[in-house]
Amino acid sequence: MSPISRRIFLGTLAASRLPAQPPRPNVVLIVADDLGWGDITINGAPDIRTPNIDAIARGGVRFTQAYANAPECTPTRCALMTGRYQQRVGGLECAIGVNNIGRYDEAEWLQKRGELGLPASEQTMGKMFQAAGYDTALAGKWHLGYLEKHWPREHGFQYSFGILGGNADYYTHEEQGEGAGKTQMFENGSRVRREGYMTDLIADAAVSWLKQRTSKPFFLYLPFTAPHSPIQAAEDFDPRTGTAPHRPKDRPTYAKVVERLDARLGDVLRQLDAMGVARNTIVVFTSDNGGDVNGRNDPFKGRKSSVFEGGIRAPLHIRWPGVIPAGRAILQVAMTMDLAPTLLGVADAGGSARFDGIDLMPFLNGTRIPVKRTVFWRYKRGTNIRKAVRHGRLKYVDDNGVKALYDLRVDSKETTNLLKSRPGAVKDLEDRLDAWEKDVESPRLKEFRKGHTQC
Repeated sequence: MSPISRRIFLGTLAASRLPAQPPRPNVVLIVADDLGWGDITINGAPDIRTPNIDAIARGGVRFTQAYANAPECTPTRCALMTGRYQQRVGGLECAIGVNNIGRYDEAEWLQKRGELGLPASEQTMGKMFQAAGYDTALAGKWHLGYLEKHWPREHGFQYSFGILGGNADYYTHEEQGEGAGKTQMFENGSRVRREGYMTDLIADAAVSWLKQRTSKPFFLYLPFTAPHSPIQAAEDFDPRTGTAPHRPKDRPTYAKVVERLDARLGDVLRQLDAMGVARNTIVVFTSDNGGDVNGRNDPFKGRKSSVFEGGIRAPLHIRWPGVIPAGRAILQVAMTMDLAPTLLGVADAGGSARFDGIDLMPFLNGTRIPVKRTVFWRYKRGTNIRKAVRHGRLKYVDDNGVKALYDLRVDSKETTNLLKSRPGAVKDLEDRLDAWEKDVESPRLKEFRKGHTQC
């Protein structure tokens, strides 16, 4: 044997003795729409049964102090996809209106320029997973721009099915207002007609896509539209109208919507079992903000569109069998934007991306205890501006100029305003909030800021 052949042989032999690298995990990221903290059984819902959502927590962990990045749809989804505060993108601090309507001054300015949506230049989970060799899919609600240049395929999703906007009739799949009479259901960029209940169609699309997977790892983003309005239960379908009645203030109907979400989510989880990939799949469940009129945000104050706890506290359950110890409650403060660095990190897919979110894996696997953290919110809609900052146990709120300070460790319901008794803490948190607002100013709004007085 020649020296060169011998070296090749020995190198091959040594490599064969190395332990096989475990396959990279699959990722299923499930987001409910307007689901309140107290709308699931494990968080105390007395009238709603959510065995599948609860099972994710029992088979993994649940965060007891998890927050949405915003009290409304679009901004939280922006933070979810980018792993950064949505303010850095600009113009996405409240939900985009029907047919890409901006709802506050900066968003209106971008709308007129044809730029309202998540730019394709932004780092997103879809693009980073795809670049790392993952199969990628979205089934459900996008709500990050109606314009073609902002569609899911521009953000790394090889397959997409669902709606581009914020909501639609669960049976006709039409939006209200200017979108009435036209289906808002899209598949891979083409408008399609489908018959059936929205939650069922989304789950069916996800299961069908999963059945086609082979050996490559996959990232499935599953943002259901439920239980966002219109509040329509599948059980109430009326063949004479082709839809179900919208019952905006009927809690029992709302409960049916949530329970249907849970049941169909369960079908997706069972498909993972059937494929034999459940043990190597990270499953995440969360909500984009607090519950709306029908939602139950107990024990917290406020609801959707509010920066009080009820508007921004969100369930967060994460399961990875054999890696994340099961059945634990984690006290660490977490944000929606943490999911990108966490999930991309375990998949070795984040590359050189820069995140505002933190990697939650050390807390998930029990190697790190909770740490003090500072997190921020700013929500704009019309002339309303709502801000908040949490630093450790203290939370400062500026709700359209009405200010308050709360100690969440002893007052999670935000009933006792400490503003006058803790002036030093108020000053510290106001300074932190001011510094953060300067730090997250969006470059694409630079021209807007030149001609406007910044609030």
